Amino acid sequence: MKFVKALTCAALAALIATPALADYKKEYKVSTVLPAPFPWGVAAEKWVELVKERTDGRINLKIYSGSQLVSGDQTKEFTALRQGIIDMAIGSTINWSPQVKELNLFSLPFLMPDYKAVDALTNGPVGEALFKAVDKKGAVPLAWAENGFRQLTNSKHEVRSPADLKGLKIRVVGSPLYQDIFTALGANPTQMSWADAKPALTTKAVDGQENPMTVYKIAKIHTVSQMYMTRWSYVNDPLLFAVNKRVWKSFSEEDQAILKQAAIDAGKVGIEASRGGDEAAAKEITGHGVTITELTEDERQKFVDATRDVYATWTKKIGADLVKMAEESIANR
Repeated sequence: MKFVKALTCAALAALIATPALADYKKEYKVSTVLPAPFPWGVAAEKWVELVKERTDGRINLKIYSGSQLVSGDQTKEFTALRQGIIDMAIGSTINWSPQVKELNLFSLPFLMPDYKAVDALTNGPVGEALFKAVDKKGAVPLAWAENGFRQLTNSKHEVRSPADLKGLKIRVVGSPLYQDIFTALGANPTQMSWADAKPALTTKAVDGQENPMTVYKIAKIHTVSQMYMTRWSYVNDPLLFAVNKRVWKSFSEEDQAILKQAAIDAGKVGIEASRGGDEAAAKEITGHGVTITELTEDERQKFVDATRDVYATWTKKIGADLVKMAEESIANR
């Protein structure tokens, strides 16, 4: 009798669990731009690992890097996520900013002077406001990672002032804000995806680009004549873990909690990889004969002054209240 009762209970438990599990896919597509060993990919791989481990293999994520799920056009990633073409993504705030205008905040020139400033935004009321903005646009945000502070490189000469940028063709990401920044600095910005950037640098269709230090090192950008770097840290590129809303609702509350905490933990690993790799990257890059220019306070201020009108114009587009909140958060860091 006890044996029969135990079998009955087990059968009931299986029946109760079946509907929820029946809604789960065998595999969930996770979109990223960069794979490991880039910090972006490191964060993605950690998320996959933690989710599989913490769900005992019930939820399996698979990374599709290089924005391959959107034919390499990283600016279409958020739209594809919202529509369900992509299940999950670890996306750049830059790439998602055309659809979520508030994410342009991180690209306001010279808003964030250091990593404490970045943390003051992502871990405070600004981060909460941005999560709400992303959610309102149709995706569920879970956690932050980081691509890093972006530095300027070119194949022509050392850049110490806006005058040094005059006439240089600079590859920029697919955000109108970057077009405005480099136009204000006297350069000729050329928008293209990351997939097209290195070939363009190779053929010298463009003279320069801007990216985090770790990206420069791992992608071996010195091999395409980018022998001059200016460390100006003019913007930072936080990354967002997010899930399609329909997919998110298909998970049980317990599994939602696991996915979110795994994203938070993976994000910390990615941030550490990004920030911790800067100085090692600088040393390696210098070893390749690259000239790294460290700006003085006065030199950096000239770039700040040259982009103030862009800052003011985009403050209105992003939302003056949000920008003010960000400035106050940074001041109080």
